[in-house]
Formats: sequence, C-alpha cells, structure tokens
Amino acid sequence: MTYGEGLAQRIRKQCRAAPEITEQHMFGGVAFLCRGNMAVGVTCNDLLVRVGPDGTAAALARPGTRVFDMNGRPMRGWIVVDRAAVTEDDTPRFRRRLPRRAQRGDRRRHLLL
Repeated sequence: MTYGEGLAQRIRKQCRAAPEITEQHMFGGVAFLCRGNMAVGVTCNDLLVRVGPDGTAAALARPGTRVFDMNGRPMRGWIVVDRAAVTEDDTPRFRRRLPRRAQRGDRRRHLLL
C-alpha cells in the first residue's frame, strides 16, 4: 500500500452520494475526480487538495499544510495537508462542498478548505 487507505476510505464515504465523483489510482496514490478533473487525492499519508490559485494563501494559513510540489516545482493552486492535520471536524465541511459542487454542475475544480 503506497497511500493512506484509511484517509482514502473517509473520502470515499463522503463521496458516495455524488455519482459525478470518480476514483482513479494514479501516481502511487488515489485521486478523486469531479467530472474528470482531479479535486483531491491521497498519497502516502497526506491529502492533496486543489484549492485554486486564489485559495492558496488562505489554505496555507491552516496548520499542517504546505505547497504541493512535483519534482521541486510548486504546483499552483494545490496544497498538501498532513494526515495528522485532517481531523474528523473537517469531514462534514468536505461532505458539504465536493458532492454539492458536483451535483449542481459547478465547473470549479477546487475546494475551499
């Protein structure tokens, strides 16, 4: 197992009601896509979240977050959340945002944490 299955299972549980959310294994982890666009993923024991360029500063102000970089290159609009920083308190917020955006056809691919 190259990714945190427990964290992935929590995301799966929240996305069951939204058929537009699909799961795909990639990059040694698992990604959750909203209408084919990656919105969140689990790699190792961390959560990878698309927050969009405008949401990056606010997301990075939260404890346990850092900029996502690929091969040393920062990826604009993406953050990594340390697994220890993802609490049960975050689950209801995630449940409200991702499936609701998918159900109403929101084209924005990012989540606002």
